[in-house]
Amino acid sequence: MTTAMAMSTNLPRQAVAPNLPDYERACADFDWDAERARLDGLPGGGLNIAYEAVDRHVLRGRGERVALRWLGKTGTVRDVSYGELARLTARFARALERLGLVAGDRLALLCGRNVELYVAALGALRHGVVVCPLFSAFGPEPICARLELGGVRALVTSAALYDKKVAPIRHRLPALEHVLVVGEPGRPTPAGTLDLGCLMDEAEGAHTISATGPEAPALLHFTSGTTGKPKGALHVHEAVVMHHYTGRVALDLHESDVYWCTADPGWVTGTSYGIIAPLTHGVTMVVDEAEFDARRWYRILQDQRVTVWYTAPTAIRMLMRVGDELPRAHDLSALRFAASVGEPLNPEAVRWGERVLGRPFRDNWWQTETGGIAIANLAADEVRPGSMGRPLPGIEAAIVCRDGEDVVVLDTPNVEGELALRPGWPSMFRAYIGAPDRYAQCFAGGWYLTGDLARRDADGFYWFVGRADDVIKSAGHLIGPFEVESALMEHPAVAEVGVIGKPDAIAGTIIKAFVALKPGHAPSAALVDELIGFGRRRLGPAAAPREIALTDQLPKTRSGKIMRRLLRARELGLPEGDLSTLERPEGAPGATDD
Repeated sequence: MTTAMAMSTNLPRQAVAPNLPDYERACADFDWDAERARLDGLPGGGLNIAYEAVDRHVLRGRGERVALRWLGKTGTVRDVSYGELARLTARFARALERLGLVAGDRLALLCGRNVELYVAALGALRHGVVVCPLFSAFGPEPICARLELGGVRALVTSAALYDKKVAPIRHRLPALEHVLVVGEPGRPTPAGTLDLGCLMDEAEGAHTISATGPEAPALLHFTSGTTGKPKGALHVHEAVVMHHYTGRVALDLHESDVYWCTADPGWVTGTSYGIIAPLTHGVTMVVDEAEFDARRWYRILQDQRVTVWYTAPTAIRMLMRVGDELPRAHDLSALRFAASVGEPLNPEAVRWGERVLGRPFRDNWWQTETGGIAIANLAADEVRPGSMGRPLPGIEAAIVCRDGEDVVVLDTPNVEGELALRPGWPSMFRAYIGAPDRYAQCFAGGWYLTGDLARRDADGFYWFVGRADDVIKSAGHLIGPFEVESALMEHPAVAEVGVIGKPDAIAGTIIKAFVALKPGHAPSAALVDELIGFGRRRLGPAAAPREIALTDQLPKTRSGKIMRRLLRARELGLPEGDLSTLERPEGAPGATDD
């Protein structure tokens, strides 16, 4: 490795003017109608996600540009242009039409990250069929629950996944009429399923894109279940306005970008920002079939000349555990913007990105229910490590407290309360499927109540405190677990932390931290004492952990969020509740077991 290569992460990036250079002016001038006008709309009227993501680029003469660069596990690379993607998605839509699916029907995706998944998602949206992404590492029972709750009529999957996870429960799913199987070399199509390749070959002829309106159902996402049983959040085609807008201002996407979102499309991030938002901007999108591997990831960033990278805190912490030398041995000079989402990003991870990659990770905040990024550290802003950023222009946010049926806005800076958004943004979920009362409980006093606790500083930046049911009351103090976790993360031996409240006869509740160590650090009583002292110095006695348990791994959802409720349940011997989204023991970001 040459010296120039080793130092390349510090080379100047290509200067690109931020899409949103003046936050205050953008807030003052913002108009959702102007954002809608940035999209084309269907030629005959209406709005369709697939048309905005694919077809309009072809009609504008950009059909030869690479839309999707697929990197296979074994080194295969396949480029799919916008023109080819338009043809493939039209054929898939035609195949659904031949099967009798109509607008409003629901189709689930249970696949690895293969080209067929992206074709199926966009082809279904093109036909007006509602897309329900599922994570391929789910077991049969969570798959069955989601297919049943969603009333899913068709499923796209692989033969291996069908045999292992769908066939055993299919008799319990009378609504599931069609299973479309992605072909695998040397493996026959299972009985009772249809070969997707054959269906596509037979789907000749023109397909007229469905005349979906802005409020037509489009996406059904299930929450990851960190705080309880997953819920099915329904989104509409107008969500594409938010996806396009936030791709432009929160991720700073330009048409010339090579973009990589590491989130699996089985989760909302992998759909909103791993399919829709980047394609609406006409970028080249990198898709990696393989699972997490630090060397592979750095090689992708280097070889594909990735300019915008969107990943998760779990993945960042795993890269940090590998050390600083590996990224410094790769040419990451193309990277100009790195962002993180999924759970709060610890300040140490932000600083690590600046030091090692030459770019800070810019955290942002949103939920399955919001459908798109609502608060972000923008490209033109100086990053404040630990902050989720400021509300995007067009998003009205506040810190509130509930007072019976009323909601009180807390205007004083740095007061902790519940984060609330004023309804009206285009990607706001329209329902919890089968749970209208649960949906209604999310709204009060003209606000959407997120269930997240936060504070707003004097400059309008928001800081995450914790989920409302995660906050710890100890000796009269309210303590957010994220603050404690972030402080312990600054210790050189600590890789990850999860914090809970534990009942105590004197204090009422004490703070207990579960700590996973970096390689090269062995668990010991002396290290526990050192960490307790480190926490007291950083946080003071009121907020510092009184107990610390060293563990090999923290329980996480398959989307990478630490499951504090599961830590609490196991510590206190309580029922563990729904575990359908629990990561495998050997889990990694995007892990599958097919």
